[in-house]
Amino acid sequence: MKLTIIIPVLNEQKTISILLDRVLAVPFNKEVIVIDDGSSDETWAVLQGYEDCCKLLRHSVNRGKGAAIRTALPHVSGDIVITQDADLEYDPDDYSNLVRPIIEGRSEVVYGSRLLGGKSQTAGLTFYLGGRFLTWLANTLYGLNITDEPTGYKVFRAELIKRLPLRSEGFEFCPEVTALVALNQTPIVEVPIRYNPRSIGEGKKIRWRDGMIAIWTLVRYRLKGPAHIPRQLAERQK
Repeated sequence: MKLTIIIPVLNEQKTISILLDRVLAVPFNKEVIVIDDGSSDETWAVLQGYEDCCKLLRHSVNRGKGAAIRTALPHVSGDIVITQDADLEYDPDDYSNLVRPIIEGRSEVVYGSRLLGGKSQTAGLTFYLGGRFLTWLANTLYGLNITDEPTGYKVFRAELIKRLPLRSEGFEFCPEVTALVALNQTPIVEVPIRYNPRSIGEGKKIRWRDGMIAIWTLVRYRLKGPAHIPRQLAERQK
């Protein structure tokens, strides 16, 4: 199977080359799609050095993580899609464990959990509690049993994620895709991952407002229910 890694990037000139070198070193049949989401620093200039080994896309203005992922999806040629943040919080060496449940036919969706497999580092109490609340809310509203809803490592069979009616622009991609997968009655398998959090001072971009949008996204999709699911996906569940 071929793996597609989608990497939204915003003002990551200090980390993007380190990350891409790590991603490219992972021994998989893969393609790497990088979307510069309107960076105002030298990120795009750094990316030019990778044009021979990555698909490079660009937004003229900053639109958000969800918009960047949606821009990348039509360019995906792989069988499995994984989302990769552009900072160094998540380790590409976890790819083999993340894709195994899909390769083995045990699942179409895999989340990398920062809370499984022992004590995990956190980006601070506020981020930890926010993540725990979003996980509890997703489990409560959708009957899930996951430990880390807002994880940055989400993996999908390409056919599935391409058919989901994604509309998110920003960080609400995570709750939106969780809601749509749950409404599609597709089980989510979790595997433990490593996590090296960075602080706001080090460039972490998510803020409390994004948490409020995430809460509303989970609630909104639950209220509207299966109406969000395309007919062809619904028919697959019959």
